[in-house]
Amino acid sequence: MFEFLIKKLKAHPRKIVFTEGTDPRILEASARLLSGTFLTPVLVGNLDEIQAAAEEAGFNIRGAEIIDPATYPDMDKMVEEMVALRRGKMTADECRAALMKGNYFGTMLVKMGYADALLGGATYSTADTVRPALQLVKTKPGNKIVSSCFIMVREGVGDNTVLAMGDCAINIKPTEDELVEIGLETATTAKVFGIDPKVAYLSYSTLGSGKGEDVDKMRNACSRLKALAPDLDVDGELQFDAAVSPRVARTKCPDSKVAGHA
Repeated sequence: MFEFLIKKLKAHPRKIVFTEGTDPRILEASARLLSGTFLTPVLVGNLDEIQAAAEEAGFNIRGAEIIDPATYPDMDKMVEEMVALRRGKMTADECRAALMKGNYFGTMLVKMGYADALLGGATYSTADTVRPALQLVKTKPGNKIVSSCFIMVREGVGDNTVLAMGDCAINIKPTEDELVEIGLETATTAKVFGIDPKVAYLSYSTLGSGKGEDVDKMRNACSRLKALAPDLDVDGELQFDAAVSPRVARTKCPDSKVAGHA
């Protein structure tokens, strides 16, 4: 499923920051990326510690860029930029202390244009990974929230089934407005990975089989997304089995263009 994305990156190589430079999974990913030329890893952490961890784990990271916040030559400039971004919410000393941590330092590398993307969460919690992005990078114009999207590949006979599932990590009980934005952004993310999106708003009800406030919210969000993006295939509310199983969809909602294909 990554061929589409790799092809795009080969045409326009990028840099990605890994905030947990000594983690074995990060070192393995970096070693694999270094065998290509489309995504350059930037590891955050102490040079000696990262090299020792790579040697112990048996991964060749020769060629990777390693940046230690403690010796970063442009730290004063980064602190000044972060103070401006925080707009009085953090002092210079507080910003400097935060930038000693890989999550904040890596996020500022992206914000300042040194890198194009960031990956974290190997050891940092979801909150500690997302918080710096919310505070420093913020959402793109027109968006009001941050949402997550998990890409799940289900192995099967023939082609694999790829699901883009949002939002399973950030917004616990989203509002109707937020559900509209989450649906649109999940579809946009799916397209980045070369997936033709069919959006199903999930519920314990399938097209009126159940009732309740949560059912109404999903149904209304679905209708609003259809109006907002008329070229996007959207349906709901749908139960998960109806959304992903063609056999179940034929029974529960045979006329849906999304059910059984989401």
